[in-house]
Amino acid sequence: MAVTVKSAKEIELMREAGRLLEIVHKELADAIRPGISTYELDKLGEKVIRSFGCEPNFLNYNGYPASFCISVNDEVVHGIPYKEKILHEGDIVSIDAGLIYKGMHSDAARTYGVGKISPEAQKLIDVTRESFFRGIEFARAGHRLHEISAAIGDYAESFGYGVVRDLVGHGIGHKLHEDPQIPNFRQRSRGIRLVPGMTLAIEPMINAGRADVEWLDDDWTVVTEDGSLSAHYENTILITDGEPEILTLSADSPEGRKFPF
Repeated sequence: MAVTVKSAKEIELMREAGRLLEIVHKELADAIRPGISTYELDKLGEKVIRSFGCEPNFLNYNGYPASFCISVNDEVVHGIPYKEKILHEGDIVSIDAGLIYKGMHSDAARTYGVGKISPEAQKLIDVTRESFFRGIEFARAGHRLHEISAAIGDYAESFGYGVVRDLVGHGIGHKLHEDPQIPNFRQRSRGIRLVPGMTLAIEPMINAGRADVEWLDDDWTVVTEDGSLSAHYENTILITDGEPEILTLSADSPEGRKFPF
């Protein structure tokens, strides 16, 4: 495993990549409504990314055909946008996005309700987001990587939810996916020791039902095996000498709770 520690210059570029990606997510959040297609959201997001002089890092990644992964209801991740896939009142939609700014990557995901959603769906979204914050309480220099994994999984499972095992978080920087892999569930090993300058994409994927998933025939879209709802929440973070820095979420954003814990 070759985990990279970023230089001060690389970190500055990743900060900007993260800042711009947060703007992209805000634009898409404002556009979500019943009747819009996932294709329209994809094209809107790509337009915003390119307006910054950046590139969408998902487009053509291992052959992926779109700029965003847009997953609806029981789709966990990697949902391909289509003109025919229309959002309806009561749906939940996960938008996973990334961009490249001067050679450095950012990656973040959010799950949103479409119009008025059920209390059960809202709780799943809220718990998934909170599990991220429970995890990064341990994203500090000197801690072990799998302390993050255990905190995420233990919190989500305390609500009876299934924590996806087949997909994990990852390092990020010059590449979209770098070492290390970051599971969202408790591990037997302690994992590597965290040091300042590591950049990680931490992304709980939580199912309302069982943890089991399967891939559709398009070889991309991952769905819950039992048809239950799934939520996704992700940020790119930086390990520092103190509290972790969330590169894709500004300190004054209403999207998540603030430091200190």
